[in-house]
Amino acid sequence: FLETTAYFCMKPKMGEKEVSPHSFFSIWHEFSSDFKDFWKKENKLILQERVKEAEEVCRQKKGKSLYNIRPKHDSGIVSKNSCNT
Repeated sequence: FLETTAYFCMKPKMGEKEVSPHSFFSIWHEFSSDFKDFWKKENKLILQERVKEAEEVCRQKKGKSLYNIRPKHDSGIVSKNSCNT
């Protein structure tokens, strides 16, 4: 615990000799709660952006035809018979 408090440069409060676990973990709890809230908001924003991108790709694909329609050519049996008559 002491090594951890030294790593994070925690100093004891006025009138205390060492950093108490209560003071360290109360600060740590606030930090982790804020980080968790921020993380959730960021993930929600990223998800919304990805949904918008996917919807745009869907719209673009729907706009494009999945198959090509070619004009009908007179090369079948009916056209051969109609030319001979």
